[in-house]
Amino acid sequence: MSEQKTVLIIDDDSRNIFALKAVLKAKGFDVQSASSANEGLTMLRNNKGIKIVLLDMMMPDMDGYETLGVIRSDQELAGTKVFAVTAQAMMGDREKCLEAGANEYVSKPVDVDLLLHLLNSYN
Repeated sequence: MSEQKTVLIIDDDSRNIFALKAVLKAKGFDVQSASSANEGLTMLRNNKGIKIVLLDMMMPDMDGYETLGVIRSDQELAGTKVFAVTAQAMMGDREKCLEAGANEYVSKPVDVDLLLHLLNSYN
């Protein structure tokens, strides 16, 4: 792989971060993580190399929908690719995430093959 793709995982569950990070690193991605939306936004602002954010939609304090709003309203971050990653898999949840500004929707438990396909299609 000529250029390492940097992915930021924002999730309040360390087990999700651990599992996703292990898989993505094994596939050649540079992976960073944040355990809160505010930490993730700071990392995103300070690292212009982050190409894609995997954003948990159900977090305390600031949820994924609010975080997406901040990203999309910030001129420097608005073009960042954001994948909504959520356990919410009811009818209409995918559409709600996409309407909120997500580029893609991935339900938990994460289908790794689908995630890798989506990540590679954005690089």
